[in-house]
Amino acid sequence: MNPSSSLPDAKLTPEADSSVLQIWGGHPLQGHVKISGAKNSALVIMAGALLCSGDCRIRNVPLLADVDRMGQVLSALGVRLTRQGDILDINAREITTSKAPYELVTQLRASFFAIGSILARLGVAQMPLPGGCAIGARPVDLHVRGLQAMGAEVQIEHGICNAYVPGSSKRLKGAKIYLDIASVGATETLMMAATLADGETIIENAAREPEVVDLANFCNAMGAKIQGAGTSTITIVGVSQLHSVDYSIIPDRIEAGTFLVAGAITRSELTLSPVQPDHLIPVIAKLREIGVTIIEEGSDTLRVLPASTLRATDIETLPHPGFPTDMQAPFMALLTLAEGDSLINESVFENRLRHASELNRLGADIRVKGNTAFVRGVPLLSGAPVLGTDLRASAALVLAGLAAQGKTTIQGLHHLDRGYDRLDMKLQQLGAKILRVGAPADTQLAPNTSASTSSIAT
Repeated sequence: MNPSSSLPDAKLTPEADSSVLQIWGGHPLQGHVKISGAKNSALVIMAGALLCSGDCRIRNVPLLADVDRMGQVLSALGVRLTRQGDILDINAREITTSKAPYELVTQLRASFFAIGSILARLGVAQMPLPGGCAIGARPVDLHVRGLQAMGAEVQIEHGICNAYVPGSSKRLKGAKIYLDIASVGATETLMMAATLADGETIIENAAREPEVVDLANFCNAMGAKIQGAGTSTITIVGVSQLHSVDYSIIPDRIEAGTFLVAGAITRSELTLSPVQPDHLIPVIAKLREIGVTIIEEGSDTLRVLPASTLRATDIETLPHPGFPTDMQAPFMALLTLAEGDSLINESVFENRLRHASELNRLGADIRVKGNTAFVRGVPLLSGAPVLGTDLRASAALVLAGLAAQGKTTIQGLHHLDRGYDRLDMKLQQLGAKILRVGAPADTQLAPNTSASTSSIAT
């Protein structure tokens, strides 16, 4: 079997980019939505599977274009992958090349993080500089300096990062590394590299995101010795090899947050599961501040109740455990309908407010100065043609379209499909009138369909 052929079609073709979402707003939502596995966990855990020469079974893997791209990167390295439903089996017993394909890595930033795993396994890696959403500069210098501290020789030439470990052992050495910025990608890259290094590695000012913890738990389940994930200091004692594992990734906190906002912006009652509420503390706190009622039901279920009035608030994005930058755009959509003036300061990425102008097309009143958006609430939004400029911006436009009067048409769906597992279909099952036009017929449902799809929403 061709390894990549066993992965699902994830809408990577130009035809997918030409498709649009049509949303007829003003319809309340109702029901339960199943939250998929975390995109940012799935991608880095797939890279982490390269550390193991045995079989890795990863459960709760979302159906996303980014997951498919990462699968193609691994396949190009000689890794065997098969997928059935949300279960992905990876066998990296034989990595046949240390060079990742340029045309894939430049489309998916997270694939660059595999440089740590490849270097740890083979002692050599060639990785093109990464791509992804155009939301600001995200340099790889922290990754490079960390690998150099662990004994690697690293050179960047003609857009390719060439790294190798000198000496006969081809094994990285433990080191003490301080990250100038609490970068998620650098933390994950260096943590993976350190699992097979000789000696102890300490990463100071490490990122604390739940996906970092998930990767550490995955590696530990394979026999790694990682302590401190979720704090600013992570300690890794290298081991000689890792073993097979069967592991389930965490629910996607950003998808969960997006559906909480969907309930709030449409004044609807929804339940979400599975979720980990402690991953959503800043999102839940801000929703409650705005006037939305969020109820925890059991350990893994949240219920959002409609608010009679939405209140303005101020938001500043920060690394975890602060307010997540990935929820900034969805909250901007919500605050367009809040009473009063809100201020949103984007402190994580410098080019992540482009959705403001698109929300204004729908009748919002947003002014942007630098990395700050001033949002004055309006009584209503009106449907219009808009363009999604990045992943979370596209989701924000979907949310605004659900609340707007009339028809909204959204282009740029390749961004949306990168990070949301069938968002339009899940919304259809909740009662939204939303239709994907231009996609293959078997991937869409009629708007406001009553068809039952238990794997999507029940």
